[in-house]
Amino acid sequence: MYCRDVGLRFIGLWLVAMLLGCEPTAQERANTVEILSQGAQIENQGFAAVVPGKTWQFPQDHLSHPAFKTEWWYLTANLTSPEGKTFGVQWTLFRFASRRTSEVGWHSPQMYMAHAVVTGEKQLWHAERFARGGIGQAGVAGDPFRAWLDNWSWRSESSHPFPGMLTFADENMVATLKVENQGELIFQGENGYSRKHPTEDIASYYYSAPFLQLSGTLVLDGQPYQVSGPGWLDREWSSEGLAKSQLGWDWFSLHLDDGSALMLYQIREKDSVPYYFGSRSWPDGRAVMLSPDDIRMTPIANARHEGKLYPVQWQVAVPSQNIQLKVDVVRKEQWLPFIFSYWEGPVWVSGSHTGQGFMELTGY
Repeated sequence: MYCRDVGLRFIGLWLVAMLLGCEPTAQERANTVEILSQGAQIENQGFAAVVPGKTWQFPQDHLSHPAFKTEWWYLTANLTSPEGKTFGVQWTLFRFASRRTSEVGWHSPQMYMAHAVVTGEKQLWHAERFARGGIGQAGVAGDPFRAWLDNWSWRSESSHPFPGMLTFADENMVATLKVENQGELIFQGENGYSRKHPTEDIASYYYSAPFLQLSGTLVLDGQPYQVSGPGWLDREWSSEGLAKSQLGWDWFSLHLDDGSALMLYQIREKDSVPYYFGSRSWPDGRAVMLSPDDIRMTPIANARHEGKLYPVQWQVAVPSQNIQLKVDVVRKEQWLPFIFSYWEGPVWVSGSHTGQGFMELTGY
């Protein structure tokens, strides 16, 4: 279902703001705070807290966690055709609960949003959809695994998402991609307890599948492309956003030429240094969690969007891992014009290592 209904647009604005957890500027806050605060006293009550020491259970933790307010299944991939054409693919399913209750059907508090994006070297294809939970329009189910919104779906033949088939279609963009996992899951932070602030108890449960391999077909403006390449899945859920003083984040997921995967995250804070965290991992499950002292991220070139500057070239250093990288975007004009816009797209890296991956920028 496209977001043409006023009610769904309201839900979508509310949903994305809660998911991203970014503190708006004074002007933005003046325009949205009244909407976002409607029912906030209700919505913030009763949800489960993220605490250290979680016991992970699979395949159950591949599914939804309705006791928590927000959750997402976030897949990115860098794909190449035999002719050498490159494409970035992003497919994300977000879940948001308006209240904690077990009601079903039309009374279900669960709401869903999905983004599908294909990035070529010179063109961008994108779509956004919203749906209710509880009526079969969207959801996540197991045995076999299925995550869907309308005709966009990721499904497998087992209770695990891998191997699975990702399919989505919207106007001039069609994808049919097999998703296979060629490495172990990586639990970000302290066994998946991922802190988002140095002093406040703000965290999410967070694990990644950084060693995916995708293959299949993209049809763009009627032209089919056989493609394949590495992918990355991020899974997070929590019941709260960022601290009020935090402005947004910059996130990198990078596949390096030595076979390792590098995740770097900085959360920008007003009148303070950013909060850094990340990891370097390998397919056999080895992982090094990176502390704020391990990471250096410096923007070195900017682009402009609607009067605001945002970084499109970075110097990234992890001295403890002998990593010194330059990060360049494939396309500068990658602001996704969704109901709450953000920058998301493929990147290339050079320096001590070469590689490719994705970057996300929010809150600019």
